[in-house]
Amino acid sequence: MHDQVVTIHHKEPRVSTFDLYERLGYKEHRALKRVISENRDHFSEYGFLPLEMQKPPKGSRGGRPDESYFLNENQFTLLVMFCKNSPGVVEFKVKIVRQFVKMREALLSLASQRQNAEWLATRNTGKEKRRVETDTIQKFVTYATSQGSQNAERYYANISKMQNKALFFIEQKFGNIREILNLQQLSIVICADEIVTKALDDGMEREMPYKEIYQLAKQRIEQFAEIHGKTLIPASLRRQIQ
Repeated sequence: MHDQVVTIHHKEPRVSTFDLYERLGYKEHRALKRVISENRDHFSEYGFLPLEMQKPPKGSRGGRPDESYFLNENQFTLLVMFCKNSPGVVEFKVKIVRQFVKMREALLSLASQRQNAEWLATRNTGKEKRRVETDTIQKFVTYATSQGSQNAERYYANISKMQNKALFFIEQKFGNIREILNLQQLSIVICADEIVTKALDDGMEREMPYKEIYQLAKQRIEQFAEIHGKTLIPASLRRQIQ
């Protein structure tokens, strides 16, 4: 199980019972959920209590998707009052409380960042460059299809993943990673978008095989990343922002 379990869910810090039950001493996920369902009125006093389908975390005992509660900070605090303590469990509880604090601080920082005129201007420039890149990818998809590709549409996602992997240390997925980048990271992404656009255009102009064009773009991005280095996406904002 990964160490960071507090995530952004419906735009607020929450923790999934999937990520809690084993570390709180429960052998089965449903046993921890039963504690919540039997005291649902108390938990609901502290806000909306989502129960949503979720795939179990990699390495956990469960292998099938199951419904998981997503608890806010107050609901988590209430939950731990029902749980038995052991040295390991107490240490884990303290760790989660710290994660909630860091998450709140990160969200405040992001809110402040989005009010910064320079950040907003750079983000808008990035959106324009991204649209140009997307238009070029669309041409590339048509180009690849004409050469026999059966899954050319995947290049929209694959190219984005390739860029993000080369430029950033990311442990989990984001809804839109560009919304949480700092000013320097945004500037790097803008350059990366231009590099990909140029590589795709160059490859198609030279009538290269589509697979080689993708490799050309990947090679140029990796060279660019070697120069600037990879940077860390804030660990407190892991997973998808919904």
